[in-house]
Amino acid sequence: MLSSLFAQISSLIKDACGEWGIFFEDLRTGETLSINEDQRFYAASVIKVPIMTAVFAEAYAGKFALEDKIKLRKEDLVGGAGVLQHMTPGTEFTIRDLVTLMIIQSDNTATNMMIDLVGTESIRNAMQKTEMTNSHFYNKLMVVPAELEGYNEVTAKDMGSHLRYLATGKVISYDSCLKMVAILKTQQHRDRIPFLLPDPDGDVIGMIPKWEFANKTGSVTKITHDVGILYIGSHAVTLSILNKGLEQKDAAEVMAQIGHLVYHVYCQKA
Repeated sequence: MLSSLFAQISSLIKDACGEWGIFFEDLRTGETLSINEDQRFYAASVIKVPIMTAVFAEAYAGKFALEDKIKLRKEDLVGGAGVLQHMTPGTEFTIRDLVTLMIIQSDNTATNMMIDLVGTESIRNAMQKTEMTNSHFYNKLMVVPAELEGYNEVTAKDMGSHLRYLATGKVISYDSCLKMVAILKTQQHRDRIPFLLPDPDGDVIGMIPKWEFANKTGSVTKITHDVGILYIGSHAVTLSILNKGLEQKDAAEVMAQIGHLVYHVYCQKA
């Protein structure tokens, strides 16, 4: 099914211009669709997915509990996305809540608090265990270190690999993956891949949703990403779309068109 979309998607991104990295995988059949899947892009906020995995891994190892609380410090506050930068220093939050804010609101302050909690090597280990072989994690968000070792970078294929591990329960534990996917499903940024999809709940209260999307977006100037797991009927497909060079609204429109194409192909088979 995915292969039937290659020509249409190739045409869309060619007309849109910019640089694109795309990797889709049908988790039931193993079929893939890839375009520039190994090209590295500045990670922006999609790096927060492996950061979440690192936090859950450390919790599973017994180093802390997700219900443990961390105090917000003045020096933690950074700009960009998120609400914690507007909160009062000294307020305490559970690790679970900080992870949730990091994912569903892309909160940069929460992200940096989680990086401080688990450390760089733990995040790199989470990436290694999920076969993110061409991606790199170096530093916090919204903070430029005095000695910059490198930039956080990902590829579409690597993000797809990480999502596959989460979706199949193959990293940390099945229960941990279940909880991480549940957080991704509550994502509040839905202006890209799922934007043109129909109302998932339909007209009748209580019906099984037509689709669900467990995703994470990422954006900085002329960098626009959306990666996630799209569930349609009995199908689950990882979708990783990375863009460099377009304005966010223009890249988002292309991603929405691609999401619409994928959805309708799988609806016919659901």
